[in-house]
Amino acid sequence: SASAPPIKAVKFGNDIVLGDETVLFRHDKTFYHPTAILVEVSDDLEDDAINAKLEEIKGLDFERVGLQYHLDGVAVVEKSGNPERFAQVVGQVAAATDRSLLLLSENVDALKAALPGVADRKPLVGSAVESNYEEVVKLAKEHNVPVIIKADGLDALSELVEKAQKLEYKEFVLDPGSRKPSQTMANLTHMRRLAIKKKFRPFGYPVIAFTTKDEPLAEVTEASVYVAKYASAVVLKASTKAQLLPLMSWRQNLYTDPQKPIQVEPVLHAVGEVNENSPVYLTTNFSLTYYSVEGEVEASKVPSYILPIDTDGTSVLTAYAAGKYEPEQIAKALEASGVADKVKHRKLIIPGYVAVISGKLEEVSGWKVIVGPRESSGIISFTRTLEL
Repeated sequence: SASAPPIKAVKFGNDIVLGDETVLFRHDKTFYHPTAILVEVSDDLEDDAINAKLEEIKGLDFERVGLQYHLDGVAVVEKSGNPERFAQVVGQVAAATDRSLLLLSENVDALKAALPGVADRKPLVGSAVESNYEEVVKLAKEHNVPVIIKADGLDALSELVEKAQKLEYKEFVLDPGSRKPSQTMANLTHMRRLAIKKKFRPFGYPVIAFTTKDEPLAEVTEASVYVAKYASAVVLKASTKAQLLPLMSWRQNLYTDPQKPIQVEPVLHAVGEVNENSPVYLTTNFSLTYYSVEGEVEASKVPSYILPIDTDGTSVLTAYAAGKYEPEQIAKALEASGVADKVKHRKLIIPGYVAVISGKLEEVSGWKVIVGPRESSGIISFTRTLEL
């Protein structure tokens, strides 16, 4: 219908929403649903290798700059040619992890063998191709799970989607078939443009991309292109923390709302086992600034207090330029924080970039102001010379 969103929202697994995007560029509004990242487990691996992979997958939850990152799901890929083996591995994976599942095979018998056992987990299933789409879409409809429609190239894909839509089921995720990074990126970009600018209905669905590189660093680089250029889900083989954290950080940065900087609570934070002699650092409540300072303070091994001033989530210089880092405002926050009851000294360390406010701040707050380093990276060497 005319009022339908340009890209349909499709849910699978643990309520992961794919699609439902409205713009080509983040700054036009924002991107809403972060790319789902799934790690591939192939059914032609030995059981021990599968268990080792599942063990790695268990550890793929992170915290970075105060945000939680998680691996979204596991893609079980049928390469054995054996429906029973595929069903067995799907069961093994489902028992070992509660992450969302993707079942991938173009063999209808393999999907029929594996899907009933995990249908209640609402996996994404694929792939419906020209030769089997009626059966695969029917199977997905029967179990009420979303299905990948795959064809080689955009013309073939749009035709196949139009045929599949006639089967009275529209929980689709699209795969334009190409496995060369440059071609995949071009396809994903064309599909997004056609869906949003031209309201081209056959492409009004989420899209999925698969990496082809074998070397983990190259593979993560390839995946990061798909995260940036419109893939609603990406499937890759890399499965260690060191490989996936950069990809998740990249995703996080793309999917933050550019109109709402990420902020931390502007209250007094204690780092380490603080006492009445602990230093007091002043910063802003922009999360990147705050966590940079917190990380360096922690690394300095000197337990300290950090007071982020509410600057609407802007950095030190931006806040100062906008009049949001004024001595009077800081003095009020200092008093409200209750830090005066926690330390016996009256010394406050301010960022080096705002040294200019030190005189006025001393006057209005009654605290002695120490001008700290300009960058948080200078905190460790600064603490060595610090005398409170």
